[in-house]
Formats: sequence, C-alpha cells, structure tokens
Amino acid sequence: MTTDGFTTCLWFDEQAEEAANYYTSIFKNSKIERVTHYTEAGPRPAGSVLTVEFELNGQKFVALNGGPEFTFNEAISFQIFCDDQDELDYYWSKLTEGGEEIACGWLRDKYGVCWQVIPAGLTDMICDPDPEKAKRATEAMLSMTKFDVAALEKAYAGS
Repeated sequence: MTTDGFTTCLWFDEQAEEAANYYTSIFKNSKIERVTHYTEAGPRPAGSVLTVEFELNGQKFVALNGGPEFTFNEAISFQIFCDDQDELDYYWSKLTEGGEEIACGWLRDKYGVCWQVIPAGLTDMICDPDPEKAKRATEAMLSMTKFDVAALEKAYAGS
C-alpha cells in the first residue's frame, strides 16, 4: 500500500464534477486535482467526465460518474468535528442547502451524501465516566436535529 492512505470513491450518476466543485467551495484547504474523461471505449459518451479527483482538508476523494445503478444512504457518512457553534452552523447551512436534515447532527446533502456535523467535545460528553453527565448529554443530543453547542454543554453540566 502506498503511504498516501486511503481515497474515498463517491459514485454519482452524472454529477461528479458538479459535486466536487460544490464540496471544494465549502471546505477550506480544498482543491480539484484532476478530471478524467470517458473515451470512445465508453460506456458513456466520449469526452464526458469519468472521474474528478479532489481533496477536502487533506482527505482525498474521487467522484465517479458511474450511472444511476447505485445511490448513497446512511450506511456511510462523513463526520465533521466543529470547534464552535459558528463553525457548526456554517457546515450545517452549506450542506443542507438543497438537502435535508435527518437527526442527531446527521444530514443528507443535495447529492444524497450523508454527513454528521458534530461539536468537537460531544464524544467526551456522552462517554463521560460520570453516568449522570453522560446521560444528560446523551438525552440532549437525542432531542436535537442540528446541534446546539450551548444547550449540550448546559445539559452536560446539569444546569
């Protein structure tokens, strides 16, 4: 295996380039690396986009125009750990645009890709060794669609 780690391949019908441009417009330190095209060998029309290699905050992706056979579902999602409410609100608003809110910080973007937009400290709260703190944080989390950092912290603290 190369030292470059893993590359996530996202299968689209025919929106690979549009989606890659959309994602790179949202995430800082992101870029389109390479666009490849179908040849006369097919199966899609020659010259149409086959793949788009792109990077989001150091994570490598390939968007593939593979056809309508497969679609995204909640079995795989990407987690975005946010430092504060402003950052959480930014990603939530950008990624729900044309998509839908699900529950507990989960959303589906306009391409059907699922994301979890999460406060950075949430895992520590719900896994706290103090069972009462963990219970309060978990109950608050389960009651939310988009996370409210202050409300989670308040529940965790018991105030």
